Amino acid sequence: MLKGYLRKGLIEAGCDEAGRGCLAGPVYAAAVILPPRVRLPLLDDSKKLSETVRDRLRIQIEEKAIAWAVGSCTEEEIDKYNILNCSILAMHRAIEKLGVRPEHLLIDGNRFKPYDFIPHTTVIQGDGKYRSIAAASILAKTHRDDYMKKLALDYPEYGLQQHKGYGTAQHREAIAKFGYTDCHRKTFTLKNKQLVK
Repeated sequence: MLKGYLRKGLIEAGCDEAGRGCLAGPVYAAAVILPPRVRLPLLDDSKKLSETVRDRLRIQIEEKAIAWAVGSCTEEEIDKYNILNCSILAMHRAIEKLGVRPEHLLIDGNRFKPYDFIPHTTVIQGDGKYRSIAAASILAKTHRDDYMKKLALDYPEYGLQQHKGYGTAQHREAIAKFGYTDCHRKTFTLKNKQLVK
C-alpha cells in the first residue's frame, strides 16, 4: 500500500519524470501535492498501469490535487546538459509552476539538486512507495505520451505513437531506414550493431 506522506504535517510535493531513457522527444516531469486523505483506489507506479487506467487517474489527480504542475526539457537541452541534469531541471520547472509552495519535496530516484531552499528527500522506486510520487509519475507519463502522439503526426514513419520514443526494435529499425530527425536526441545515437537491419 502506498504511503500518504513522509513528513507528517508538512505540505509535501511528490516529483517524478518520464522519458529519461528515450531516444527521441523531451523529458517530462511532474510535481503533485495531494490532500492527506485523498481517495485514488487505483493509484500506483505508472509503469504498472495500463494506458486506460493512467488516463483515468490523470483526470482524478488533476481534479483532487491541492496543486500539480508539469515541466519539460527539450531534446536540444538534453544534448547540451545531459539527461540526468535535464531530468532534474524538468522537476525544478514543475515545482516552480506549482500554485502552492511545498515545504518538503519527495523525489523519485537517488539524485536531485536542491530547489529554492526547499528540503527534499530522494526515494529509490518512490513511485511504488508514496502516493504523491506515484501521482507525479502518472502526470509526467500521460502528458509526455500526449506530446509524443502529436509528434508522431510529423514523423509517421517512426511509430512514435506506439513506443513514445523508447528504443524498441520498431524504432531502431525506423532509424536504420530513415535516419535521425530533429526530435531525436543526438547524444543518444545508436551504434551500428544496435540498429535493426
